[in-house]
Parts: sequence; C-alpha cells; structure tokens
Amino acid sequence: MTIPPYEPPIDLGSFRQLPPRPRRRFRKWIVLFIVLFFGLIPWLSGAAIDWLWFKEIGYETVFWTDLNTRVALFAIGALVTFAFLYGNIRLAQRGPVTQPILLANPTGPPVDLVAIIGRLALPLAAVLSFLFGVSLSSLWLTVLKATNSVAVGSVDPIFGRDIGYYLFTLPLAAAALNVLVSLTFLSLLATTAMYWVRGDLILPPRRTSVERQAAMHLGGLLAFLFVLIAVRLWLVRVPALVYSTTGPLFGASYTDTHATLPALNVSAIAALLSAALVIWGIVRGKLVWFGTVAIALYLVVALVGRGVFPFAMQKLFVAPNELNRETVYLGHHIKATRQAWGLDKVTTRDLSGEDRLDMADITANPGTIENVRLWERDLLAQTFGSLQEIRTYYDFIQVDDDRYTIDGRYRQVHLSARELNTRSLPTKTFINERLTFTHGMGLTMAPVNQVTQEGLPVLFIKDLPPVSGVSLKVTRPQIYFGELTDSYVFVNTGQPEFDYPSGEDNIFTSYKGSGGVPISSFVRKLLFAWHFQSLKLLLSNDVTPESRVIYDRDIPTRARKALPFLSFDGDPYLVLSDAGELKWFVDAYTASDHYPYSKPRADGVNYMRNSVKLVIDAYDGKITAYVADPSDPIIKTYGRIFGGIFQPISAMPEDLRRHVRYPTDLFEAQTAMYATYHMIDAHTFYHREDQWQMPRVDAAAAEHGNPFMRHVIMRLPEEQAAEYIYMSPFTPRGKDNLASWMVARNDGEKYGELLVYRFPKQSLVFGPRQIMNRINQDTEISRQVTLWDQSGSEVIKGELLVIPIEESLIYVQPLYTRARGGTIPEMKRVIVAYQNHVVMEETLDQGLARLFGAEGDARAARAGRDVSGAAVPAAGSISTPAPVVAAPLSAAGATLAQRAQAHYDRALAAQRSGDWATYGEEIRRLGEVLRQLRP
Repeated sequence: MTIPPYEPPIDLGSFRQLPPRPRRRFRKWIVLFIVLFFGLIPWLSGAAIDWLWFKEIGYETVFWTDLNTRVALFAIGALVTFAFLYGNIRLAQRGPVTQPILLANPTGPPVDLVAIIGRLALPLAAVLSFLFGVSLSSLWLTVLKATNSVAVGSVDPIFGRDIGYYLFTLPLAAAALNVLVSLTFLSLLATTAMYWVRGDLILPPRRTSVERQAAMHLGGLLAFLFVLIAVRLWLVRVPALVYSTTGPLFGASYTDTHATLPALNVSAIAALLSAALVIWGIVRGKLVWFGTVAIALYLVVALVGRGVFPFAMQKLFVAPNELNRETVYLGHHIKATRQAWGLDKVTTRDLSGEDRLDMADITANPGTIENVRLWERDLLAQTFGSLQEIRTYYDFIQVDDDRYTIDGRYRQVHLSARELNTRSLPTKTFINERLTFTHGMGLTMAPVNQVTQEGLPVLFIKDLPPVSGVSLKVTRPQIYFGELTDSYVFVNTGQPEFDYPSGEDNIFTSYKGSGGVPISSFVRKLLFAWHFQSLKLLLSNDVTPESRVIYDRDIPTRARKALPFLSFDGDPYLVLSDAGELKWFVDAYTASDHYPYSKPRADGVNYMRNSVKLVIDAYDGKITAYVADPSDPIIKTYGRIFGGIFQPISAMPEDLRRHVRYPTDLFEAQTAMYATYHMIDAHTFYHREDQWQMPRVDAAAAEHGNPFMRHVIMRLPEEQAAEYIYMSPFTPRGKDNLASWMVARNDGEKYGELLVYRFPKQSLVFGPRQIMNRINQDTEISRQVTLWDQSGSEVIKGELLVIPIEESLIYVQPLYTRARGGTIPEMKRVIVAYQNHVVMEETLDQGLARLFGAEGDARAARAGRDVSGAAVPAAGSISTPAPVVAAPLSAAGATLAQRAQAHYDRALAAQRSGDWATYGEEIRRLGEVLRQLRP
C-alpha cells in the first residue's frame, strides 16, 4: 500500500481577490440605503405631509403634541428596555467560561455557542427595544390623560376613589406595570439561558447548582419580579374588581368583595414573601431550592385564593341566595350605568292612556300633522338620483333630515348634497381627475310631506346651479369637502375647474377659498409627488407655485385626522346657513371602557358623551370644534392637553345652532340601555319584571337598525309649540303592545333633554307589529296592492310611522309603486291607523278626515262612543231619540241651513289646503249651527 506524500493545507486567504473590509463596508451602505428608502424617508415625508395639513387647518398643537409625546415615549421605552435587557445579558457574560459548549463545524474548528449567543445579544436587544419603544409610544394619549386629568367629583362605592382615577390613572398604571413585568420576565429568561449555556447554572437531570454571582443576579431579577407582581396586584388588580363579571352584573359582586378581594391581598403578601424567600436563598447559597419554594408558594396561593375559593363561594354560598347577596351591588351597578350613559337625567312622564282622539285634537296639532314624514330617505335618494343628478358623474350619497323655518313656517325637510364621483367620469386622466373635476355642486331639498300630482316629491331647492323656490338661498354651492371626496385635487392651476353644466355648455370657475396646502416651491411639489406616487404631478406645468393641493377632504377622514382622540357619529349631515353656505355637522364623542360598575356595550365602551360638535365648511374645509358638554371630565382633560382647539358652544353662530341635533349613535345606545335600566329597583331589575325592547320587526328591516327611531316635528304632551325631536318607542319584552316612547329634544335651550312617556300597564295601546298585522289583514288595502302588482308595478311599503298626538298615537304608512326595473318610486296612497281602525287614502289629509271626520264619528258610535269619548246607548237599549225634522224649513231655519253650508264649504277648502286650524274652527261653527237647527 502506497502512502501519498504529505501536502500542507491550502491557505484559502491567498486566493481572495477583494479585501474583506471594502466588501463589508459596501454591505453596510446597502443596509443603510434600504433602511432609509423603505423606513425613514417615507416616515419623514408622511410626517411632513401631515404637518402641512394640520398647519392648514390651524391644529398644529394636535400634530406636535401627538408627535412629541410619541417620540419621547419611544425613546424612553427603547432606551430603558435596551439598558435593562442588554445590561442584564452583558452582566451574565462576565468572567471566563469554565465549561464552554462547543458545536461541531464540518468545515473548521468547533464553534463556541457562548460566543455565538454573545454576538446575537446586541441585535436581539436592539429589536426588542424597538418593539417595546413602539408599544410604549402607542400609549401617548393614555399618558397625557393621566398627567392632565381632572377630578370627576364622584367616587366608586367600593374603594371610595374618585371616578377620575379609573378613567385616567388606572389605565396608565396597568400599562406601565405590565411593561415592567414583561421586561423583567424577558430579562430573567435571557439571563437564565445565558448562565445555562456558560455552565454557571446546572439544571436537572444533572445535580442542580448555580454559581455564586449567577445566583445573585438571577435571584435579584426573580425577587424584583415578585415585587412588581405584588405592586400590580394592589395598584391594578384590586381596583379592577369594579369591572368584574363574576356575578349577575358588571362590577364588584358579593363574591368579589368577600372572596376575591381578600385573596388578591393575600396573593400580594405571598408575592412579597416569595421575594423575601428568594433573597434568603441567595444569602444561604440555596437559590434553586428557595426559589422553587417561592414560586410554588405564590402559585398555590393564587390558584386556591383567586380560583378555587371564589368559585366555591359563588356556587355554594351566593348562587342559592343570589338576590339577597347581590341586592346592594345591583344597586351600585344600576346607578353607575345610568350615570355613565346619561340615563340618570331622563325625565319620566306618565300618560293617562284614556285619551281618545277626535278631529279637534288633529287640528290642534298642525305642526305635527304638517310634518309627518311621508318620504323614505332611501327611496328619496333614488328619486333624487334619477331626477337631480343631471350628469352621470354626480351622486347623492345619503339623504339627511333637518328642520328650517321656510316662508315663516317651521318645516321638516330632506336634503342631500350633489357630490362629484370621479369614478364615474367618462374620461379618466390626470387632468380630469385632479385638476378639472374638483368639486360637487349644490344640494336638493324637499319637504318630508308634500307630493306632486305625479306622486313625486316637491322640490324646494333643485337643478344646476341650485335654484330655490322658497325663502332659503344658496350662495356658495361648491362642495370641495364631502362624504364622497376621497381623492386629492389641485386648485388654482393652469386648467379651469369645471363648475356645472348649462345646457350643451359647461361653466368653469376658479377656487377663491383658503382650503388646501400651497405648493409654493419645487421642493413641496417633489414632496407631494413622492407622497402621492405621481410622476405626472412632478412633470405637470399646470401645477404652479400658486396652486393648492386639497387632500384628506372626505368628512369622516378629515374629522378623525384632526381630532384622533375622539370617536365620531356615523351620520354626518349637511346644513345650509342663512348666508347660503354649506356646512357639514359631525357629532363627536368622548368614550371610555373604564367607568366602574357601568354596563359596557359589545365593543367594551361603558361611558359615552356627545361632548363636541364639529362643523366643517364644504368649500374651504375649515374645522371648528365646539364643546357641547362642558361638564364631561374627559373633554375637560382634552382641553388641558390640546389647548386652544375647542370653542364653547355659545360661540357657534346662531343660524348654525338652530340645526344642532341629538346624535344617532348615542341615542341608539341610550335607548338600548334604558330598555333595561329604567328599572331602578334592584329586585325588579333582577327579575326583569318590567323590561322593554324595541318593537319587533322582520329580519330585513332589522338589518338597518331600529326603523321606528326617527326625527320628527311634533308638539309634545303638555307643551305649547311643536319642536324637532328624536323619538323611539318601546314595547314590553316579548309583547307587541306599546309600553312607552322616549324623546331627545333638539331645539334651543331644551337641547339634550331626555323624556320618556309611559302608558299605564293596565291599558292596551297597539304597537307597530299589531298595527302592521291589521293593515295586512285589511281587504281593501290587500285588493289594491294586488291590483298594482298585477299591473306590472312593484309595490313598496314605507316605514310605519309612530305619531304621538296629545296622549295618544296614530300610525301612518305611505305606499309607493315603482315600475319593475325602474328607479323612480311614486307615492300612491297613505295608510292611517288609529286604535283598531285602518283607512287608506290618496293623501294624509284625506285619511285623517276619513278616520276622524264624519266616517270616524260613525265608527266611534258603532263602537259604543261618540267622537268626544262619551258613551252612547247600545243597540236594543231604551233611549229617547231626537225627532226628525221632515217639514219645510222656516225662514230662520233656511238662514241657518245656508250658514251651515257656508261653514261646511269653508271647512272643505281649508282641508284641501292643509289649513287645519281654519278647518277645526269651521267644523266647530258648523256644529253650533246644527244645534240651533234642532227643535
């Protein structure tokens, strides 16, 4: 066997053609470029764009407060995390490694695992520090609220702390302690792993041992962790019992106060004893044994004290006698929920339930009758779209309710903005989408109760440019800011702006407002081109330094960006000012999920106030925030944080204040809560003896919310004048008869008042479902609907309207027809129902006359009562009938007959014109004349 000669190993380094240092430096430049291009530069450009936007609207304080607080918290969080985490890892790396762990390397000498982990420690600590910094920066608003908080003035019933502690301080304390516990736990894990790799810590199955310095280090971290746990139990977990769900309520229950609370205190003491045991283990040199005992002690106390003991008490001691045990706590829960949702300010008024309506009652409520909402908003939007969009690139997004004084009369109207939809432009180019078609145009307005001969809505404001046929005027119809303006545009450019079509021609305009950010320089142009990813913008000669860019201009986005610490109602609405300018109203809320004992919604919110009314100009985008509820502690705190951005509601112009309305989302939440929390007695509440619900409807109607919750103009019982209200009826749980109706007032000094009108429990007042059943069973209505269906028309039943009049109710339902496949619904009939009587006529006036006029009198008599409600003799009973006058009339009688005919004719004329006051007066005089004719 021949042995080959020895050859020395080849030095691969001699074959390297590039020195390692330049290559390593080149890689660093690549990494730096990637970080800048994909991270820092986009962030800086986005921040610059936002700063210009906030500067334009005058809300720089929001931008800088947000940015500065986030940066400061990020820096503090990242630096503290890095110092604590990396410092502990480096501390664990000190000293020589007596028993290194070597990993086999097939291409070279063995690799030291300790060295690898040591090299990974720095980047790992940096990544974790970055994540902790980002997490901490997200708490910017929590920190600001805690450091600028105000006292609420009321305390929780268990610990006696001011409610402000729970709203502002507790969330920050919980977040800070959670961060410290997590950081300490991660450091403990990392250092334990490092000591184990170095051989300073030996774990089973080998004989457990730990080096002296490692024991001091690990023991110190473990003891510190136990101390943090004890502090968190006392400062966070104990107060958080007011959010418990252990018992039949939200908040601390009997079990929480008698079992969980003592167990939490014992657990905190056990955590401190565990920390002491760990320290004693360090001193005695038996960290592993004492540390194990400490951990076991805490876990056993926590499991038994906070798990087994409360569970046993709830099941064995409380549940069998739950009402007796929980009565006091139910009282706390009911009171707190009513306070948190503003239900403690509801005024309750009881109705007699015996009031019977007649024509005199109808004529005494002209404001209510003249404003019965016969047009559905969804159907009206279709009609507006078909008749008033004019061009395909205009859209009516939604129809709003409001009230105006028109030609001296207080009228409820529907109105909708005619917005530009750039997606429907026939030619989509940069010039068309960004420079020429920049804004919508005007609005369409219709009264809620008027119909043309063709069954279409009467239009108060219509066409392009907007033309008003009433006392209202539109002087600045352009809509640069709306609900559909979700794209950026440039104004004052080299291209004329399309204003509106005029026959075959187009009218153009130029922007005269202050909205938008000035381009002003090539640097800004480059910045916006980068931000919008538009090379055409950069190369366009039409965009000059005098041009302005308008972005973030749709109303919901604009509101959320300007005031990111508020939540907003889902129904912004358009208002026409006395000067003829268009303004958007947005209701803003302060909310919290930390109100003690209060019942939360599905999203966790258990406190809510409509504290801010936001007004946004549709032309220049100016945002003005008015404080509508200065007593709200959260808005007081925000006022401290963001000084100068809020104005008192008294500063709102009077013509705009007339259009302030109670917000939809809040009223929906309050009515849902009040259905249960009108019961203030703990026993009644526990048994749900008098629980209410929204009137039941079919599944299709329920998808759109409560169809019976609506704005109406009506005269409330015991009030003198009609007013604009928001109302919702209630029925008893599981039943269909009406129990009550709730009202939010909107006008003047009465704004924000909540009233509930309750019917007597012993009276039967038909509810919406019962009335719907009667309508569906009416043969005349069914026959007419069938005829329309057979003639090729689609019959649409409108919403059933609940109309309170005096202390009673009438129901009104409009019927529409629409050609199959058509888009224009026409009103055909109006159904009017009162008690068990249902009629259908072409107009509401005719329906009311038929229901409460002569035919109504006859029906009432057949039912055993006249129109005044007095009993009449039943069939077969003995009565003395009035003699029938059959002889020729005397001269005096003939004169009275002529007077009666004149009053009757004038009453009919007043009925046709809708003048119910005159109608009532003529009917009264007619009655006097007829009484004189009787011998």
